[in-house]
Amino acid sequence: MILIADCGSTKIQWCLLNAGEKVAQIFTTGMNALLMTEDEMAECIKTELMPNLQGYHVDEIYYYGAGIINDEIKQQVVNALQRNIESAVTIEVNTDLLAAARALCQRKPGVACIIGTGSNSCYYDGSEILDNVSPLGYILGDEGSGAVLGKLLVGDVLKKQLPEELCDEFLRDYGLDRNTIIDRVYRKPAANRFLASFAPFLTKHIDVPEVHALVLNAFRAFFTRNVANYAGYETLPCNFVGSIAHHFRAPLQEAANSLGITIGQIVQDPMAGLIKFHTTE
Repeated sequence: MILIADCGSTKIQWCLLNAGEKVAQIFTTGMNALLMTEDEMAECIKTELMPNLQGYHVDEIYYYGAGIINDEIKQQVVNALQRNIESAVTIEVNTDLLAAARALCQRKPGVACIIGTGSNSCYYDGSEILDNVSPLGYILGDEGSGAVLGKLLVGDVLKKQLPEELCDEFLRDYGLDRNTIIDRVYRKPAANRFLASFAPFLTKHIDVPEVHALVLNAFRAFFTRNVANYAGYETLPCNFVGSIAHHFRAPLQEAANSLGITIGQIVQDPMAGLIKFHTTE
């Protein structure tokens, strides 16, 4: 049996396959390998995943996750899995960016992008990632991400760059004022998730010209500052995974069209593509 994990900081989606058919789908609490010890990860797997795998013989594990930034961290994840699933002969741990590339492009060259709370991109040759423009996080980069869209929205609200009634609606709907926003962004943890939580407001008001322009320009910045750095990007499909890409499909397509970039797939999560990748040649 094959076990595939799509791991984010908030949740992990596990999919158990037998002869290419889905046997079980399990959701557990997310893990960021950069921020957790091997023991902590092993304990999470033991308490949340293992009760759901009773009676199954797992031969192969393909884990894709947040925080896999070097071989040492990768090995810690391997160890945490091995300590719990001793039957596994193969354990492969990779980044969420490779998950996107494999899910979106399979074994063909292309540009693979993630646009969710953060954003990232790469050039994939059909086998491995050959080039990656560093996303740099929502302060220096992460163009087009939920965090950056939220940052732009909050800035426009507080600087009165949007229609007055829209600014009032935003502050009223979220129960916010200037001081609370400043405190949440500059003094409290997880400011990126706080800012990304405002994406639904943008979705709701995407037909307001100023909101449409904010979103469109953020996606144009994503393309020009990231995708346009990859050799041959003009002739390759540019594919996306992530909640923001999924929910803002129309303005994302509009931004690509304005720059002569061809959009390929846009999917909310990579699991279906990963299942296909690991069960077909």
